[in-house]
Formats: sequence, structure tokens, C-alpha cells
Amino acid sequence: MSGSYTFALKFYSIMKKSLLTLSTFIFIALSVNAQEDKLVTLGIRAGGSYTNIVGKNMTGHSLDYDYKIGYHAGITADLYVFEGFYLQPALLYSVKGAKNETELTKNTYSVSYIELPLNILLKLSLGNGKLLLGAGPYAAYGIGGSAKSTTGSLTLDRKNKFKNSLTAQDVLDGYNVLKPWDFGANALAGYEFEGGFSFQLNAQLGLSDFYPKNEYLQADKSSLKHFGAGLSVGYKF
Repeated sequence: MSGSYTFALKFYSIMKKSLLTLSTFIFIALSVNAQEDKLVTLGIRAGGSYTNIVGKNMTGHSLDYDYKIGYHAGITADLYVFEGFYLQPALLYSVKGAKNETELTKNTYSVSYIELPLNILLKLSLGNGKLLLGAGPYAAYGIGGSAKSTTGSLTLDRKNKFKNSLTAQDVLDGYNVLKPWDFGANALAGYEFEGGFSFQLNAQLGLSDFYPKNEYLQADKSSLKHFGAGLSVGYKF
């Protein structure tokens, strides 16, 4: 787990430098001949990813979670700024999470969100299509999911409840409480074909702790952040 967490920290450092890197690519884009672009191009995108949750448990030790399959789907819009340079907002339904296993219990954590990424996107002419490079922030609001624990033939499925604080009553009621908002950063690289189809590699790092304040156990040192990478396909109309 320490390796995944270290990689996440390195990714965060890279994301801080992404705008400077993209500025260099802008000058490259300006020197590339391209066809005239629409001011706004709508599209759809869907894909899968390996997601994980990094952070600390109640005693302050690093989490030892494994990757879990997640997915996302939704609509995108490419907003033309100047040749080769775009802003790309999107509205996505996304599912993230993680899993871990002890000698007795298998645990699966799943969180579903309505997600709003806003990427700075470069399209550089390459062959009959365009190379895609982008990065930017995202905001996501939790709407579902659960924490499922299986011991033998017994399964406990605790539905997610979204609020900023965790109380003893929430525990007694059987909820898995998480903060509703998640914020982070994206990076992408891909290729858009002449007919409008595209594929891209995506990486995402949560920068905000989505574990709520524990009102009944002040010594709780838990913290949770999302991390993931995957592949998606899209089509521009």
C-alpha cells in the first residue's frame, strides 16, 4: 500500500506542474496546421478504471486497500478557445472505491458520484486525427454506494450516507458515513479520429479528505482520498 500512496503523492506533484507543461504544448499547437473548429462540440464518453482509496485508519496507520474496478459515463463539451486549445467541461456519473481482505472478512467499498471535471485540452494534428493532452480539476458530489463486508455466509451491507460529521446514531443505524463533496485533479492523453471517435487514458487523484468529522470518537485519525487510472472511449457529434 505504501507504494500506491507514494505514487499518489508523486502524481499530485506532477499535477501542480501540469499548467506549465501545457503552456509549452500550446506553442506547439499554434504551429500545427488544423482544420477550422466549431466553437462548441458536444460528445459522450464512457469507460472503466482501476480505483483505490488511500489514507489512514482510525489509529493513524496507512490503509492497505487493493484496487477495485470502477467506471464512468456521461456527456462532454469541447469549448474552442483558439487553434488547438480547448476547455472541456463534462457531466459524468462515476463509481469509485477499493477493496481489502483479512483472514476472516472480505470488504468492498463503493462510492458513486455526479462528477464535474473541467480540463484544459490540447488537440495536436497527428495523421488523420488529433493527439489529445489535457489536465484540470474536478468536483464530485456523492449520491450512493455502500461498504460491504462478507464473513463466511454472512454479509453486512452498509449504505453510504453523505454528511460532514459522523455520530454514534449513524453507526447504530448501520450507515457508512462519508463527506458529500470530493475534489481533485485529472490528467489525460489520447487520440481523436477524424470521424469523431476517440479513446483516452485517464488518471485521477483526489485531493480532499472525504472522511467525515467523528463527533463521538475524538481520537479517530481516519482519512480517505480517491485514486485511480483507466481507459475511456468517446464520440463527438
